[in-house]
Amino acid sequence: QAQLVESGGGLVQPGGSLRLSCAGSGFTLEYYTIGWFRQAPGKEREGVSCISANDGSTSFADSVKGRFTISRDNAKNTVYLQMNSLRPEDTGVYFCATGLEFYFCSGYAAQDMDYWGKGTLVTVSS
Repeated sequence: QAQLVESGGGLVQPGGSLRLSCAGSGFTLEYYTIGWFRQAPGKEREGVSCISANDGSTSFADSVKGRFTISRDNAKNTVYLQMNSLRPEDTGVYFCATGLEFYFCSGYAAQDMDYWGKGTLVTVSS
């Protein structure tokens, strides 16, 4: 069955960097718009970043803009989220996801996603 698998999470100090990976199995990710979401304890799942398969555009939450980048390596069937200048408030479980009618990054939300990875935990702490 089709799966999305996240990896790359871990413990990092404030100001540090991590690169998260979203690998597709049963998906050719080149043809899918991919969103990254995160969920901190006691908080709603929120959109972090998106990369469109339809127009190539990307988007970022205001809270991560200028610190995170999103990219694809189609040869590896993987989407990456490069996270720099990490802050404690970036802590949470990070998920990648896509949807059957998810084409563009404008206004994307968790409720629109149909396929989710299991998540990878990012902890930013001294």
